[in-house]
Amino acid sequence: MESLDFLLAGFAQAVTPVNLLMVALGALIGTLVGVLPGLGPTSAIAILLPLTGVLPPTQAIIMLAGIYYGAMYGGSTTSILLNIPGEVSSVPTCLDGYPLAQQGRGGPALGVAAIGSFVAGSLSVVGLVFFAPVLAEQALKFGPPEYLALMVMSLTMVVNLAGNSIIKALFMGLLGFLLSMVGLGPSTGVPRLDFGSSTLWGGLELISIIIGLFAITEVIKGIEEKRVAISPRQIGNVYPSSADLRQSSKAMLRGGVLGFFMGLLPGCSPAVTTFLAYDLEKKIAKNPERFGRGAIEGVAAPEAANNSTSSAGFIPLLTLGIPASPPLAILLGGLMIYGLTPGPILFQQNPDFVWTVIASMFIGNLMLLVLNLPLVGLWANVTRIPYGIMGPVILMLSVIGAYSVRNSLFDVSVAIVFGVLGYFFHKHHWPVVPLVLCFILGPLFEQSLIQSMAMSGGNPLILLERPISAAILILSLALLALSIKLKRRTKKRVIQEVGEAVDIAKCTG
Repeated sequence: MESLDFLLAGFAQAVTPVNLLMVALGALIGTLVGVLPGLGPTSAIAILLPLTGVLPPTQAIIMLAGIYYGAMYGGSTTSILLNIPGEVSSVPTCLDGYPLAQQGRGGPALGVAAIGSFVAGSLSVVGLVFFAPVLAEQALKFGPPEYLALMVMSLTMVVNLAGNSIIKALFMGLLGFLLSMVGLGPSTGVPRLDFGSSTLWGGLELISIIIGLFAITEVIKGIEEKRVAISPRQIGNVYPSSADLRQSSKAMLRGGVLGFFMGLLPGCSPAVTTFLAYDLEKKIAKNPERFGRGAIEGVAAPEAANNSTSSAGFIPLLTLGIPASPPLAILLGGLMIYGLTPGPILFQQNPDFVWTVIASMFIGNLMLLVLNLPLVGLWANVTRIPYGIMGPVILMLSVIGAYSVRNSLFDVSVAIVFGVLGYFFHKHHWPVVPLVLCFILGPLFEQSLIQSMAMSGGNPLILLERPISAAILILSLALLALSIKLKRRTKKRVIQEVGEAVDIAKCTG
């Protein structure tokens, strides 16, 4: 009950006009940042961090936190309408969001994304209020072997994201791993795969690869297809129907719960949990072949996981001082600037600050829903802009986004190269999502492997000796077997549908 009393006091402070203004500014700036490819919450928070020297701590952190979870929501807009993820975590949303937009159902897809983000974000904040200290303590039990087992489990998703060919998916996953190894080795500091060029010592930037494979590739495809507009179809009613909500409600809850618990683990970013949530929905679906063709659950689950992971990341940040993602690391810097040391003592010495920030997250999630549902129609008008105008705009934003991450023209070159590669991958039906997934997981896998082997003196059996890691490995094998079974069942059903269509064509002919 003490937490509830503190929360009510926090709400009393959060609804003051100045604090409400900070929440609104953070949500709006975050949404805009999420829509623009390549900018991201990390850059936006870093740019605005000097405000900590001007604003009081509560107002500054409220706004910076709003930018973070607002950006997590905003990335879904271009994913659904343009097939261009504004954030890395929005890549899974493209898989079904864009097909829905092509079918004239972009409006309901955007509405479900907004509602799913609100529901999951709000549930995560509830968890933050009542279970923060206990959950943060349990999350500390995860060491390198547990993280390594978790990465192995995540890699089973490659099979489920394979498209028509598991061999092609495995090859693309291997390519993603190799690309993630470019640069200085994490333990030795020795350059790898640099081909004698010191430019590659910093590695390849994920944002540049994403921009190339999605944004620039989409422009090349549009030029080849001689598109008149982004989408020739209407987007449909921006408010999802009751059938859409029934179909997606369970996916929202599952994605929200999964994202929340995964978000407690430092280093487990929304980029990982959104893939896990999408994969979970595909595994438990009665008709998994619908995914990738416009399944509304394929939008609801990753978007819910996205926002719940972002909100859950505040638990290890505030209770232990451990940032779960780069944006939260910058927020930690903001807290330190104000002399606010995260940890249990923060709740005791600065309860007004902590509970006002937490209450503002409830309000911020509600603001995102109220502000963005009416704006869905405005965003959707982007699809009606002539392609002769929109194509160059996308290219310009892509170049700016790629350059802004490290202020490097090399990253722009990488984006262009992967744009061309992405076009050829599309033409020859090579799935790009396994490449992106393995590029994200590669450094996490390598770091966990090195640390686990150091702990055990090179003995791989440490994974089986620790109960949590052993349980995760067993679950990984079960999920892999299930994925292969679902893949075969889907392939058999597709062949059957094609055969029936051919028979119908013969009869009508």
